Amino acid sequence: MSDLSFIRQKYLAYLSTLNHKIVPSAPLVPENDPTTLFSSSGMQAMIPYFFGETHPEGKRVADSQKCFRADDIEEVGDNRHTTFFEMLGNWSFGDYFKKEQIGFIFGFLTKELNLDPNKLYVSCFSGNKDLGIERDDFAATEWQKHFSEMKIEAKIIANPEKGLQEGRIFFYGEKKNWWSRSGVPANMPIGELGGPDSEVFYDFGEQTSELAKKIHQTEGPCHINCDCGRFLEIGNSVFMQYQKTNKGFEPLAQANIDFGGGLERILAAYQNQADVFKTAAFWPLIEKIQSFTSHKYEEEVNKKYFRIIADHMKAAVMLMSDGVFPSSKEQGYVLRRLLRRALRQAAYLEIKQETLVELVPVVIGIYADFYPHLKDQEEKISQVLQAEQLKFSKSLSKGLREFERMVVHQNELTAYLAFKLYESFGFPLELSLEEAQVRGLVIEDKIKELYAQQKQAHSNDSKSGSTSKFKSGLADQGEMTVKYHTVTHLLHAALRLVLGESVEQKGSNITAERLRFDFSYSKALTAEEKTKIEDLINQWIAADYAVSKQTMPKTEALKSGAVALFVDKYPDIVNIYSIGQNPTGTMRGKDYISREFCSGPHVEHTGVIGKIVLAKEKAVADGIRRIYALQKTV
Repeated sequence: MSDLSFIRQKYLAYLSTLNHKIVPSAPLVPENDPTTLFSSSGMQAMIPYFFGETHPEGKRVADSQKCFRADDIEEVGDNRHTTFFEMLGNWSFGDYFKKEQIGFIFGFLTKELNLDPNKLYVSCFSGNKDLGIERDDFAATEWQKHFSEMKIEAKIIANPEKGLQEGRIFFYGEKKNWWSRSGVPANMPIGELGGPDSEVFYDFGEQTSELAKKIHQTEGPCHINCDCGRFLEIGNSVFMQYQKTNKGFEPLAQANIDFGGGLERILAAYQNQADVFKTAAFWPLIEKIQSFTSHKYEEEVNKKYFRIIADHMKAAVMLMSDGVFPSSKEQGYVLRRLLRRALRQAAYLEIKQETLVELVPVVIGIYADFYPHLKDQEEKISQVLQAEQLKFSKSLSKGLREFERMVVHQNELTAYLAFKLYESFGFPLELSLEEAQVRGLVIEDKIKELYAQQKQAHSNDSKSGSTSKFKSGLADQGEMTVKYHTVTHLLHAALRLVLGESVEQKGSNITAERLRFDFSYSKALTAEEKTKIEDLINQWIAADYAVSKQTMPKTEALKSGAVALFVDKYPDIVNIYSIGQNPTGTMRGKDYISREFCSGPHVEHTGVIGKIVLAKEKAVADGIRRIYALQKTV
């Protein structure tokens, strides 16, 4: 068992002995939360329970949550920043509070993992009189008691800007020791919850690097929140007890605990290794990358490239395993950005792009014991990666030639040129910025803002005809169009039955002449699969099943098994269309053929549709297929 697996297992077992129910990791793409693209912390799925809603597993839960932070993409390259990570978490929903939590975490670190308590340091909230929130003397004193039991004097310091001062517990303001999803209190919207927190840091010893010297010369003496590399935050206990209202910050009806500890960072402390990329979480990847090139990780000039490739490829595999595939929008765009940035770093190390696919089984090997579904998806992930590599290699070579011609010649990267490179050659802004930085070119002020304006203007100019369509992708509401609309539900059900329930509708367009249906799937359908799907649809049509409509609350509809495309865009009260009964049990015990959110219209019985044939099927994006269906003519 690797140290990574050992720590995860040790933590969950420890919290279990403290009467916590262990819950599975939520997906990397949050369910029913349109405010964010990715799960960036373990607490996102827990928000309702801080307000008093009853958690199915009780008042104490713990987990190891998969997380992804897109904001950290450009930070990757140092010894500690990563985009994908696991967050060890434990929560109390109105049960225990500060005293117990501090004891739990101190006990885990010093007794379960046997970390040297002399290497542990703590920060607490210094208070905010304007908010009416006092300095957290209780937490500081509680930490002090635990260090004292270990025969360690834990001096409390109120002014850490003056340095360590032989202290162990330090008070910081809201920029460091206040937690909410929106950051500091001033940025929190009305209704948002948050609270003071207390962080634990591990001391790797005084840093003598050139970066550390520069930081201390310009920013003052070392302290536990210093960026010199000496201290690493390994855990954060948030005392989730306030809600922002029009009257200010008011206590929640219950005081809650929200703890998050980065698994990879705790591993670094456990192995006393300041470079997270030399721990068990990354070193197998670094070693594999080294086998592709004559360059070595220990060569300081190359470390950044190795780290970016290792981090981005790991994140890409984990995102794809949760159903994210490369595209030009939202999560898919972030994934494409990760892959293309990794592929560009490979070129710097003179690594053939096609070899990066060999990192997929390495990532899976690191995590397969806790996430066994990864092994089942290895082939699909590898296929998507290979396709993306091929596509990018073409655009990269063209883009670099044009970059030389358009940008290097002028010695400046402007928003106009960056957008032209993207629009004409698929060369993303982030890559243009990186190329400009590597070459020491001038970069236009506010380039990202100006680029966004260019992109929006182009988008506005490109819009045409979309407002004339009816809901649900219908071009009109004539008889044949309505029939095809019902067929989309049958087609979706048949695809999920034949190809697996991971298949999801990604869009449709329906006219009186044909049905076009987009769905998530990574490879072309075989002739046998198409025949099975077509036969199922026609069997259900011939059975003349009733098509029924129900109106109900969205939450109730989801519990009933109804499938929804873009569920967050539906109102609280929705229409559900169900097709038929299923006495044969072929739908894995479900009592219907299809049940979906829909705005209608539909036929009343499937028998009026007539026989359907499936026409051409093709790829329209990475991981997205398109299929056409027509009414069979005699």
